Amino acid sequence: MTAIKHALQRDIFTPNDERLLSIVNVCKAGKKKRNCFLCATVTTERPVQVNVVKVKKSDKGDFYKRQTAWALRDLAVVDAKDAVKENPEFDLHFDKVYKWVASSTVEKNTFISCIWKLNQRYLRKKIDFTNVSSQLLEESVPSGENQSVAGGDEEAVDEYQELNAREEQDIEIMMEGCEYAISNAEAFAEKLSRELQVLDGANIQSIMASEKQVNILMKLLDEALKEVDQIEIKLSSYEEMLQSVKEQMDQISESNHLIHLSNTNNVKLLSEIEFLVNHMDLAKGHIKALQEGDLTSSRGIEACTNAADALLQCMNVALRPGHDMLHAVKQQQQRFSDLREQFARRLASHLNSVFVQQGHDQSSTLAQHSVELTLPNHHPFHRDLLRYAKLMEWLKNTDYGKYEGLTKNYMDYLSRLYEREIKDFFEVAKIKMTGTTKEGKKFATLPRKESAVKQETESLHGSSGKLTGSTSSLNKLSVQSSGNRRSQSSSLLDMGNMSASDLDVADRTKFDKIFEQVLSELEPLCLAEQDFISKFFKLQQHQGISGSTTNEAEEMDGGNLSRSYPSGVPQTISSEKDMIRQMMTKIFRCIEPELNNLIALGDKIDSFNSLYMLVKMSHHVWTAQNVDPASFLSTTLGNVLVTVKRNFDKCISNQMKQMDEVKISKKSKVGILPFVAEFEEFAALAESIFKNAERRGDLDKAYIKLIRAVFVSVEKVANESQKTPRDVVMMENFHHIFATLSRLKISCLEAEKKEAKQKYTDHLQSYVIYSLGQPLEKLNHFFEGVEARVAQGIREEEVSYQLAFNKQELRKVIKEYPGKEVKKGLDNLYKKVDKHLCEEENLLQVVWHSMQDEFIRQYKHFEGLIARCYPGSGITMEFTIQDILDYCSSIAQSH
Repeated sequence: MTAIKHALQRDIFTPNDERLLSIVNVCKAGKKKRNCFLCATVTTERPVQVNVVKVKKSDKGDFYKRQTAWALRDLAVVDAKDAVKENPEFDLHFDKVYKWVASSTVEKNTFISCIWKLNQRYLRKKIDFTNVSSQLLEESVPSGENQSVAGGDEEAVDEYQELNAREEQDIEIMMEGCEYAISNAEAFAEKLSRELQVLDGANIQSIMASEKQVNILMKLLDEALKEVDQIEIKLSSYEEMLQSVKEQMDQISESNHLIHLSNTNNVKLLSEIEFLVNHMDLAKGHIKALQEGDLTSSRGIEACTNAADALLQCMNVALRPGHDMLHAVKQQQQRFSDLREQFARRLASHLNSVFVQQGHDQSSTLAQHSVELTLPNHHPFHRDLLRYAKLMEWLKNTDYGKYEGLTKNYMDYLSRLYEREIKDFFEVAKIKMTGTTKEGKKFATLPRKESAVKQETESLHGSSGKLTGSTSSLNKLSVQSSGNRRSQSSSLLDMGNMSASDLDVADRTKFDKIFEQVLSELEPLCLAEQDFISKFFKLQQHQGISGSTTNEAEEMDGGNLSRSYPSGVPQTISSEKDMIRQMMTKIFRCIEPELNNLIALGDKIDSFNSLYMLVKMSHHVWTAQNVDPASFLSTTLGNVLVTVKRNFDKCISNQMKQMDEVKISKKSKVGILPFVAEFEEFAALAESIFKNAERRGDLDKAYIKLIRAVFVSVEKVANESQKTPRDVVMMENFHHIFATLSRLKISCLEAEKKEAKQKYTDHLQSYVIYSLGQPLEKLNHFFEGVEARVAQGIREEEVSYQLAFNKQELRKVIKEYPGKEVKKGLDNLYKKVDKHLCEEENLLQVVWHSMQDEFIRQYKHFEGLIARCYPGSGITMEFTIQDILDYCSSIAQSH
């Protein structure tokens, strides 16, 4: 850095009459690759100017060049960023803030110190130094020196050292003893020199006078040496006397060591015996509880639990090296093993009996639920079994074979119990959905509505609970006789399913409530059983089975847990959560097929039921996933939701297919197409069902598909229509679609609503122009010829000179259209329009008003041509605009 400083002084600042006082190597914050130098300089000429100069190497790197200079008086703030920690960053606030990063903290501090000195010496306006150590500023310029240094002595100031307090005091005392010390410095110096010579002489004399004292001191030392010799002689005699005592003490010490070793061994032996007795001795009460303890009462279960824990502690005690070779220890271990085997066998047998007994009690309560849509409560069963939870944990840790045997027995028995309960529960739900009654396994006499679904309900009953029966039997489901059903062209749902119009709101609401009740009953049942399994079998506390040595996982084969045991050692499973889920799958293996059968029945009864099922099932899946995304309930409901979504998509596809297959009558007018009305029914129903639903996105996608299919089918029917004009079919149906979308306010169909309105408007205008045609036909032909002549280049005011278009010819044509003829023509037109339009949409007056406006437009066009081509002729039509308005109004009122 010194070489760079000299080079900069020589090459840049000396030619400009400046002196370089401090330098720092910096780069801009965030741009560390482009380095430069900040230099603090002062001018050699007075008045002194202080600058901060930015110097940078040239692009070629051969020399330095001066890039930017700032006057120090323009510097407002120096920000060192941190006054405590070392930080190379600092900011200089000139006209704007310049952020720099120094190559080292020392260079930064030196540069800031120099800036502070220059500010103190040359500037009246003081710069604000922030985040700068006060110690750094105090050391920079000593007290009282900030104004005493001339402009060119900055380096001398740095080398000056201040007198300490003692030196300053000595000088003051010396100067007070001589009054002329300041006025006559030479005399003062001579006096000091003479006093120094006197002190040197006195010092030499003092040294010479001390020789006698030295001789005396040497004599005293000789006497001291003699005394030391005498003491050594006495110590030698004492050492000889103590030698015999040492031999005796050695003998005593060896005897004490043997005694201490014997005591130590005895203490260790006693400790080992106490350890074995304390840790491997099982109380008689615990032994009796393990052998004969009552496993039916709460007190007996608690005693057995304590005894089992004590036995496990005795068996798991960490023996010290060599203990396992003791015969007594081996006997005790064998006794413990026998007790464990005996109690484990007794506990497993008792729990199997409890499973059977509790299941028998549970089965006795099924009768009261056979006619109600509720599932039996297993809480008492769980509560009684949870008393054995600690014993199950003990069995799991001590005898995993019996533990797993109990687990399999529990799953096998409970799966049969739950299968009976759930199938009966779904049987009741199916009966309530179809409106049938059940007495045993036979059906009573059914009313008209119930008899129609008897055959289908019978196919749903039975032990398997699965849908049976042919598709033809399902297609026969009907609420009313076939004679009262609408024709195929007027229904979206007559594709083997019941007509939506034949089911009232009450029927759909009843299905919705039944389906919701089914899900609401299943959800707490599964959650309660899962919570019981995790607590009773202690599956929530560990991530794997202790003592496992392999990585083979359990395999699910039709809901059965299969495992292999090499030499009786259990294998590792992926996690305890997987074990819970597999147990739940085995126990509740009938839930998913039963739900699918119920969903299939609901879909066959009314395909619109898939909307209710999608919303309800989605909500329950969402709720289950919030609790535990990987749980059995969440997985099962998620699988069923896939089926529900597939039925929903099938419902939408069937509606689109029926639109494509719609046929219209060739003898009657079309009117509002059936699938347009059915879309309105579907949208209204869907909006009421999917309000605030989680699966709103599925409905929006279905809306888009349906509305596009409706648009295409309307176009197709309009093109095929023979009785009703194409524009009328398009106008009426798109007006109906627009009104439906405006009323329901479906946000995802805003673009389709605008498109429907545009199509309605376009075809309304097209129909008006086509139907109105040219009511004043001859007059129309006449003016067409006039416009043709004008187009050929003849001026408008000269058209009347053409033979075929003179004023006489115009008058002849106008006379052929008196007011009565015009009114008669408009009356015939009104009747024609009335035949084309249907009464459902009530667009007759709208179309008639548009025709009136079109006729008036033509009338004004003719008047304009007369005024321009026959000016001053006085020729006018024989009826006025007001006459046209009166004609149209009277015709509309008369009909």
